[in-house]
Amino acid sequence: MDQALVELGLGDARLIRGEGAMLPIGFEPDSPQDLPMGTLVECHLSKATVHSSGIASAGAAWALCTTPEGDECAIVSTLSHPGSMEECEAELRRNLQRKLGNRDLELRKDDSGKALFECAVDEIEAQEGFHGVVLAALILPNSLNIGGSGGPTRSRNLGVSSIGGSLGGPSGMSGSGTSDFGF
Repeated sequence: MDQALVELGLGDARLIRGEGAMLPIGFEPDSPQDLPMGTLVECHLSKATVHSSGIASAGAAWALCTTPEGDECAIVSTLSHPGSMEECEAELRRNLQRKLGNRDLELRKDDSGKALFECAVDEIEAQEGFHGVVLAALILPNSLNIGGSGGPTRSRNLGVSSIGGSLGGPSGMSGSGTSDFGF
């Protein structure tokens, strides 16, 4: 696992494993960047292992979206799969579509009509007597700098208040509108 993290460029970083579907408001993809030793990074990580023989795959995908209210947001999905990278990618895309549907989100498109979506999948095949690990990750090196309060929120309110007094339901996080993320 350590060698896989080194090869992925995360061997000297301090990882905060990100869970859940929503990415911080303000997420925009960027090219990979070198991380100084000890950098604290949010990482949506997928790990698959294989022992003695077989194939394992790992994938990560993100999509830029729009809510029914017109707010822009982004979602992520990760997947470990005990099969080929083609099977993993197909299941990863289905998972992302389910997350879009569960939240009433629409994929954002660029000026040419192409969906703003990206998927990274890799696989490892082990031979008899050997083992391996494969990783896929969405790395958000500056996500701790863009969260906060005051941004768009969404509520699926059923008339029940939470302990804090606000209406129940998921909420978004505000951002600066500028970001520097690597995929």
